[in-house]
Amino acid sequence: MDHIIADAVDFVRETFRSDFSGHDASHTMRVYKTALRIAENEHADQTVVALAALLHDVDDIKLSPKTHREKARAVSFMQAHGLPAETVKTVCGIIEEVSFAGMDSVTPETIEGKCVQDADRLDAIGAVGIGRAFAYGGSHGRAMYDPAVAPTPDMDAKAYRQHKSTTINHFYEKLFLLKDMLNTKTAKAIAEQRDAFMHAFLEEFLREWEGLS
Repeated sequence: MDHIIADAVDFVRETFRSDFSGHDASHTMRVYKTALRIAENEHADQTVVALAALLHDVDDIKLSPKTHREKARAVSFMQAHGLPAETVKTVCGIIEEVSFAGMDSVTPETIEGKCVQDADRLDAIGAVGIGRAFAYGGSHGRAMYDPAVAPTPDMDAKAYRQHKSTTINHFYEKLFLLKDMLNTKTAKAIAEQRDAFMHAFLEEFLREWEGLS
């Protein structure tokens, strides 16, 4: 299995070699490492967690809408490496459950899915999460902040996908919600400091924006 994981790492690096939106290979590698850390503490199947974490973004609807529905890239990779059909099905099921979808976000059915979803959400908060938010916003032509544009909380999946706002509003529409949407004790403990850091950052950002700091 080690050689399959190594090939998956190479596959991810090749797939995202030109991506600078925050959903790059470095994001996947952080999710992979964090998911394994959570899986060890939560007694989950580390092989399934590793595969799902490494492949979780290769068919993301924002990055590869043509392959998203059937998880074609992930399936092709796993089939090419001779993985059992049941493993392919399990990994694809986890990938389907990972993404944040506003108020329509699902709670994974398995502990393995919970580990991967938590790891992905942890990478959206804290210092790295802040950096990713601004990288994604800039790559999609979003303003950093506009005081005249209010955040839109409690969106469903369709509204969330179609919504275009500012990066600062994204804190209220997603990032500040994630701490309370985590599944495992391990992830919740990690999230405390990251969430506090984001709130402190936003307070300073708004003071500086108004010329008060």
